Amino acid sequence: MTSPESQSPTPQPAEPESKDRVYRSAPAIAGGVMLLGIAGWLGVDAVISGEGRTPWLALALLLLVVPLVVAFTLRPAVYAGDDRLRIRNPFRIVVVPWGQVASLRSAYSNEVLTESGAKYQLWAVPVSLRARKKAARREMRATAQARRQMGRDEGRGSALGTTEGLRQGFSREPLSDGPVRAETDRIMDDLRALHEARREAESARGEVTVRWAYEVLAPAVAGAVLVLVLVAMG
Repeated sequence: MTSPESQSPTPQPAEPESKDRVYRSAPAIAGGVMLLGIAGWLGVDAVISGEGRTPWLALALLLLVVPLVVAFTLRPAVYAGDDRLRIRNPFRIVVVPWGQVASLRSAYSNEVLTESGAKYQLWAVPVSLRARKKAARREMRATAQARRQMGRDEGRGSALGTTEGLRQGFSREPLSDGPVRAETDRIMDDLRALHEARREAESARGEVTVRWAYEVLAPAVAGAVLVLVLVAMG
């Protein structure tokens, strides 16, 4: 018989790690895919049917253009975790612990300001003035509809003249769940709420780190040099 002391303890399941929230721009991704398709089609056609230096010039242009298109459309992303905000912009990756975030500002662009005074733009969360105007119009329509509904309910309660009538007249759910916001403004609201909840956490302390995206810069610079050399050679 096995003694209680010799029995191995039952392993406890590991707690799942909190995953980052990822924010990206769907229109930018769609535009990037379209641009890459056009560039690939024109480039391959030039390589196959071109003469002289044309194929080499086409390859050099592809080496220059493709990394830039990827950098400004497919690459930008914002990763919001419990401890830090990681910003992947076209040419840099910035990691800002929540304890170092001073504020998240929205004007003509969405930006994060650090305690040291540095400012970093959130390329993956662009401001759309058109979306803001559309949201404002929807908010105005919702407010007007709510006021009309309230007037009808008040009239119904007065006509019935009873407590039950008032209860029936004013028991409907509100027509709006809150202010209508543009999508990128809602994302910034989420980031502000996460910052407010986590900025005092011990694990959210640390230094801001910035890394250049050499995987994008190196091929783009090489392509630009090759284009200049081929053009200079005539």
